[in-house]
Amino acid sequence: MKRNLLLMFAFLLASIGIASAQNTITVTGTVVDEADQPVAGAYVLVNGTTIGTITDAQGRFGIKAVPADAKEIIVTFLGMSTASAQVSTEPLHIVMHEDATYLEGVVVTGMQKMDKRLFTGSTAKVDAEKAKLDGVPEISRALEGRASGVSVQNVSGTFGTAPKIRVRGATSIYGSSKPLWVVDGVIMEDVVEVDADQLSSGDATTLISSAIAGLNSDDIESFQILKDGSATSIYGARAMAGVIVVTTKKGSAGRSRISYTGEFTTRLVPSYRNFNIMNSQEQMSIYRELEQKGWLNYAAVPNASNSGIYGKMYELITSGQLVNTEASRNAYLREAEYRNTDWFDLLFSNALSQNHSISLSSGTEKSQYYASISAMLDPGWAKQSKVNRYTANLNANYNIFKKLSFNMIANASYRKQKAPGTLGSDVDVVSGEVKRDFDINPYSYALNTSRVLDPNEFYKRNYSDFNIVHELENNYMDFDVVDLKFQGEFKLKPVEGLELSALGSVKYSSTAQQHTITDFSNQAMAYRAMPNTTIRDNNSFLYTDPDNPYAIPITVLPDGGIYERTDFSMLSYDFRATAQYNKEFKGGHIMNLFGGMELNQVQRRQTWFRGWGLQYSMGEVARYAYEVFKKGAEENTQYYTMTNSLLRSVAFFANGTYSYKGRYTVNGTIRYEGTNKLGKTTSARWLPTWNVSGAWNMHEEEWLKNAWPYLSFLSLKASYSLTADRGPASVTNSRVVIKSSNLWKPSAGDQESALLVADLENGELTYEKKHELNIGAAFGFFDNRINIEADWYKRNNYDLIGPVTTQGIGGQVTKLGNVASMESSGFELTLSTVNINKKNFKWTTDFIYSHAENKVTDLDNQQRVIDLVAGTGFALEGYPVRSVFSIPYRGLNSEGIPTFLDQNGNVTSTGIYFQERDKIDFLEYSGTADPTDFGSFGNTFSFYGFKLNVFFTYSFGNVVRMDAVFKKSYSDLTAMPKEFKNRWVVPGDEKYTDIPVIASSTQEYKDPNLSYAYNAYNFSSARIAKGDFIRLKEVSLSYDFPQKWVKAMKMNSLSLKVQGTNLALLYADKKLNGQDPEFFNTGGVATPLPKQFTVTLRLGL
Repeated sequence: MKRNLLLMFAFLLASIGIASAQNTITVTGTVVDEADQPVAGAYVLVNGTTIGTITDAQGRFGIKAVPADAKEIIVTFLGMSTASAQVSTEPLHIVMHEDATYLEGVVVTGMQKMDKRLFTGSTAKVDAEKAKLDGVPEISRALEGRASGVSVQNVSGTFGTAPKIRVRGATSIYGSSKPLWVVDGVIMEDVVEVDADQLSSGDATTLISSAIAGLNSDDIESFQILKDGSATSIYGARAMAGVIVVTTKKGSAGRSRISYTGEFTTRLVPSYRNFNIMNSQEQMSIYRELEQKGWLNYAAVPNASNSGIYGKMYELITSGQLVNTEASRNAYLREAEYRNTDWFDLLFSNALSQNHSISLSSGTEKSQYYASISAMLDPGWAKQSKVNRYTANLNANYNIFKKLSFNMIANASYRKQKAPGTLGSDVDVVSGEVKRDFDINPYSYALNTSRVLDPNEFYKRNYSDFNIVHELENNYMDFDVVDLKFQGEFKLKPVEGLELSALGSVKYSSTAQQHTITDFSNQAMAYRAMPNTTIRDNNSFLYTDPDNPYAIPITVLPDGGIYERTDFSMLSYDFRATAQYNKEFKGGHIMNLFGGMELNQVQRRQTWFRGWGLQYSMGEVARYAYEVFKKGAEENTQYYTMTNSLLRSVAFFANGTYSYKGRYTVNGTIRYEGTNKLGKTTSARWLPTWNVSGAWNMHEEEWLKNAWPYLSFLSLKASYSLTADRGPASVTNSRVVIKSSNLWKPSAGDQESALLVADLENGELTYEKKHELNIGAAFGFFDNRINIEADWYKRNNYDLIGPVTTQGIGGQVTKLGNVASMESSGFELTLSTVNINKKNFKWTTDFIYSHAENKVTDLDNQQRVIDLVAGTGFALEGYPVRSVFSIPYRGLNSEGIPTFLDQNGNVTSTGIYFQERDKIDFLEYSGTADPTDFGSFGNTFSFYGFKLNVFFTYSFGNVVRMDAVFKKSYSDLTAMPKEFKNRWVVPGDEKYTDIPVIASSTQEYKDPNLSYAYNAYNFSSARIAKGDFIRLKEVSLSYDFPQKWVKAMKMNSLSLKVQGTNLALLYADKKLNGQDPEFFNTGGVATPLPKQFTVTLRLGL
């Protein structure tokens, strides 16, 4: 009996065990991302229980004792959307996707990352993948139209030149108003300071004006644009003009990937169909008129400094190669009349530009890294514009201990670039003429050179033989640009919520600019052109010895050419130590404290050298004449120079944020800093900047959730701040500025050196400052199908540096000091909608509108008339910062000469005094050079694996000055616009046209100041056009190949994209006649952005 009871009890226990085993199961599987890479460290939980585990390095997991009645597995991972799967005894394959809401919910300031709910400033995040313009390697151009309040003007499209970027408009009168670039937490300094006017000058230094030209666009993760004082105040006196924070890509734990991107771009050759340039038949009729008016005759043309088809004809007659009869002359000119040379086709090419990039990323729990290399191979759109750029990047993160990590980033780039040889542009302040000697810019040449010329023939420029193709081969510039950056950051988390960090970086930039002017270039030959006494006496490039009263002009360059070299170098150090404490207390109280200090040092050096007589064709041996040094000494010019500068700064900063349940947030920032650039008094050299701000996330209110169920989110923000800037780079008179100079003497033998006080000390020179009030709101409706962000701001800029007229005590009448002020305001709107969101079809729309205006309220400005009408805008009290003024045009007189209202209130033709300073009220305000209204409109359509993007940009509210094409006399090299068809011809035409007469040689003889009239006409109100435009910026079609195809090819991803950029100018002022309203045709190295097509291949392994 007892034995039977034991057997029954054992059987009962076994039955219970079997039943229990039958009620649990084991679940296994793998977690991967969208690229089918394993996700390590993901948390896998049985829904409704506490049973769970974490995936290993291969993304695998296994959970035992899962209840048999469990329905669902939940997978979570930071930065990814929650994934789920049905419980099964079969191995699961779970795919996780990036959480866009999480990514966009983090604001990166360059110093810290903040939850967007707690961020009280005005900011915009631009995803680099969305904004990137394939085939456009300059990444800053990708910001055009992508963020409200950010204006991007492509004043030049040549690689290396920075676009003119404004965040909420101008913030300084004489400063650059450029935003601060911060890459991975490190401030990027420019190797050379280039202000807004210089960006559009076409000078060679513009090719190194971009601080981020060495970054590979494929390495960029995102841009964060900090706009108001609350967002930028942590940077204090570096951030008055806004901050653009660039975050580069990095590796992730448990994800390994090899990616390749190949971009293949072809650019369209410009066409004369898009410009109003006369063809050869129309041009020849103008030349006939010039001949009749005494300009193109046999006596004058052969000895002229510039001559074309007529000069060549007379040369052939003189040498006996052409019979001097009317019939033979007409036959020669008739051949030229039908030539229609296409200079664009000759000087430009649609050769394929390539950009290849390879990146590797991987990581474990212990370390993560991202590495990339790239090569851009651009044969050049125009002749002598070849660019090769190579970059390398490494971003490695090491978790040394559980609470200690180290991040190391290294960037390197090398650029080798060619450009046409160029000199700086000059303005004749007496006559008002703007010129650039020896300009051979292909774009400018094609627009300004007659189409009757034979491209294989040599004509005359500067009294010497000239052929554009030959000159480009013998007069060019080489740029070698090296950029290096190394940075390291330690992060320590000693206790929960506290993070200590120390960041150090070293940056080095070096640019060698070599200008080669060979023996047989036109520029070198001009220095020895004297075939006869007439040319010898008129050639300004020859030298006459002032010590010899009987001397005749001689050459200072009897042999060889010229070699110029300019070297720029910059070495900068940065160190920053910070502490951040985050804590959430019971009851929903959130506190965030952040503080630290930073040190910065920037050393710059610029050297320049000009070598005369280098015989390029004779083994590169120099053979120079001593007169070249005598001439330079007499002109008080140098043949080499060196400039050094050292800038140091130190800052201490603190930021505090308090929030109640993420619903009500207040924020405050203070920063105290000093720099050696400003006055030596403590109040001038040291400055506290600050910010106070608050936010109300109304969507967290329960009453609002019930009242507006269709509302996804609603946030209101407000801030008031003080930020600053160290002022224009050219202003250095915080200490007395003493320069060494050679006093001018009539004889080189009497030369002596002296010390010159260039600027008296201004010990009170201090920061330019800005108070800003910002009020913003953000709305989301229908589960974020409609998102709206709006901001209104008002700024008061004061202590701006400007000139002030004094009594001259100390020997200086006009001094620089903190005497100017301005005010500005604006409104910004961003609208994003998801119009259709189906499984296989999605349509989104983005619309951005910005309005910005400003006015100078205080400025003691004693400027000349020529300063106000020339250039790209000037400041005058009561007007915008970049105001364009014009000479009031009053029509043509009875002889077809333009007339104007002059400084004395009289109507005159040649009485304009360009150097007038006191009587400037007669000038007419034409408008502002900076647009007041700008933005973009884009639509994206996704259908299965296809994605179509159509993107427009627009700009309104500014004016541009039309090209200066009118002169008192014209050579037979000149191309003329078709406007000349409507020129004044006979008395009475002044009633019907505003195009001046082609003056005769007789008129020019009677009035030696006739050039004043035509130069004034170029700067008159008649030559102003609206700068408004609507541009089709981008059209692209991409295709992501299906995963089953990609897997079959042993790849993780594969996509193909075709993109057209700058395809059409849909609207512009008709007066421009093809002139791009953004581009300033100043010659030199400047070219516009081309129309181009790019094919991009992306694949992942």
